[in-house]
Amino acid sequence: MQSKYGAGASNKPKSKWSRPGILIALAVLTFYSIAPLWWLVVSVTKSRVELYNTNGLWFGKENHLVENFQQLFTYENGIFFKWMLNSILYAGVGSLVCMVISIMAGYSLSKFEFRGKAVEMGLVMSSFLVPTALLTLPMYLLFSGLHLTDTVWAVLIPSFVNAFDVYLAKEYIDGSVPDELLEAARVDGAGEFHIFRKIVMPLLPTPAATIFILTFVLQWNNFYLPITMLRGSDKWTLSLGLYSFMQTKQSSLFDPTTIALAGAVLSIIPLAVVMIAMQRFWKSGVALGGVKGCSPPHRPVCRRKCL
Repeated sequence: MQSKYGAGASNKPKSKWSRPGILIALAVLTFYSIAPLWWLVVSVTKSRVELYNTNGLWFGKENHLVENFQQLFTYENGIFFKWMLNSILYAGVGSLVCMVISIMAGYSLSKFEFRGKAVEMGLVMSSFLVPTALLTLPMYLLFSGLHLTDTVWAVLIPSFVNAFDVYLAKEYIDGSVPDELLEAARVDGAGEFHIFRKIVMPLLPTPAATIFILTFVLQWNNFYLPITMLRGSDKWTLSLGLYSFMQTKQSSLFDPTTIALAGAVLSIIPLAVVMIAMQRFWKSGVALGGVKGCSPPHRPVCRRKCL
């Protein structure tokens, strides 16, 4: 008598549509993901006339790529570069500070016992339920009272803290930083700041890179907060500046659509650079967890034993 998990079960006929169906679904998803980017690349090579009168997914008769970029770079004395630098400042500095604060907060919630810890963790979890857009108006009133509206701080300070990043860091530290390693360092006389800087942080390249990238992308695409806080165009982000192009189209005879498309293409480059630069930190985190015989919660401790 064969077990239901034996050879009899392995002879069950497979659906002949399973593999083609999966391939078709992957092809549809791939097209859905790539089509907008392809349309953007094609559109930036067209003139304003060709943009509205030719196939959106194929090139026009002439290539206007250089012309469109020249108009973008010279528009209002090159204000595009100012917007680009502003976005790099807001996203880069905000992501770096948020990464450090999130890991420090996650470390304290994971490895220290203090009164009100459960309440604090509950507040962190419950904050996920509040849409970020609902907090924009209260933040505007707060920063207005502090006379910080229309300054870089009005965009930077809100990006320094993210509850989801704190939760992410806490969960990763729970499984990757063993208590035995910390206790051994304390027995040797190491202080808490020294432990965090020399032991904990080097063990967390993967969550640090993840938090940095998530926050960078969030701040790079941030639109509602800058449009609420900032008034002067010299402090605008890139997304807000590109939006102003379309507002100009509605209020004048000038059509800056091709200029906005050229700016949208260039806005992808910093995100791609950050993704590529962060790959080595992900690889180092995977290598640390791939030591043979080491389970995830005890990677740092058993690393020397396994080698």
